[in-house]
Amino acid sequence: MINAAIIGLGRWGQNLVNSVQGKSSLIRFVAGAVRTPERVQEYANSRGIRLYDDYRKLLADPGIDAVVLATPHNIHAELIVAAAKAGKHVFTEKPFTMTTGSAKEAVRTCAKKGVTLAVGYNWRFQPALQEIRRMLDDGRLGRLLHIEGNFCGPSVYWYPKDHWRQHKDEGPGGMTGRGVHVVDAMLYLAGHIDTVYSQSFRRTLDYGIDDTTSMLFRFRGGASGYLGTFIATAETWRMQVFGSKGWVEVGDIEHLGTWQMKVCLLNPDDLRERKRPEVLTFPDTSTERAELEHFARAVAGRKPLAVAGGDEIHGVTVLESILESARSGKPVKIGARRPATKAAAKTRKPARKAATGKRAPARKKK
Repeated sequence: MINAAIIGLGRWGQNLVNSVQGKSSLIRFVAGAVRTPERVQEYANSRGIRLYDDYRKLLADPGIDAVVLATPHNIHAELIVAAAKAGKHVFTEKPFTMTTGSAKEAVRTCAKKGVTLAVGYNWRFQPALQEIRRMLDDGRLGRLLHIEGNFCGPSVYWYPKDHWRQHKDEGPGGMTGRGVHVVDAMLYLAGHIDTVYSQSFRRTLDYGIDDTTSMLFRFRGGASGYLGTFIATAETWRMQVFGSKGWVEVGDIEHLGTWQMKVCLLNPDDLRERKRPEVLTFPDTSTERAELEHFARAVAGRKPLAVAGGDEIHGVTVLESILESARSGKPVKIGARRPATKAAAKTRKPARKAATGKRAPARKKK
């Protein structure tokens, strides 16, 4: 049992606690740090969590094995480094950090101190996304051609002008709150991105971050991608993966529950047939519990998760490149300092293995 502490007990921090407290045999929360403890004291008492008013006091507690960060994005890097130096394992909510340099420093510090670092991209624990990955790996979808998605909603209206989520350095647009989930899912399926071309605008309010952001990707494996995130509209999200033998699609209004998936494959005996997609359903899964227990297993096994050269740092570089492209109006080649080899120029199946525990099999919806 890993004794964890959480820094930040807002809506999402409480959601993380609720996903495992009293339910998991691998991890439990014993402490938390917030600036104004009295605001969450009742909740903390109900969950058996002792509170600190300063994260440094929490890091000095020898009874804490690991910390979970549910704080504003732009202080993740500082807190990760401080936790690692205190000998605490770290699970941080997405986005990892806001700059490639700080992401590399965080990974380097955790490696030097021998602590496990994980980034909370809970979509990777969705059975449907894992099934799409298997369909690419075993050839059922054929060669990966293109991935497109959106993640949208009215979140620009939720926060007042002085809220941290309205600050320009938390942008671009809906990327840090929403779009990074889709980018990480794309990295999981298609590998690293070579080029990004983006545009981003503020069209609704006279303050705050952009509300309309879209981008085109070219993956190092040869596939293409598109992503839009619009945060001044009604709630929706979708991702569709196109292969040379068919397509799959996930998406709905709610993204935290267990997804269904549409599958439509070509009929090799009649390529003109217009098949209706079939719908697959999966056993109910708490992705928040799954990701925290995955982290706890890695901590217990002294196994690194976020490492140099991994998706975690690359995802931050992609985020930086999206912002750079939106500012300049030009494409940004992410791998410019690392010339692609002939092998990397060919479309390939993703080579990385997903270490997310046992995967639930799909079943057809009756």
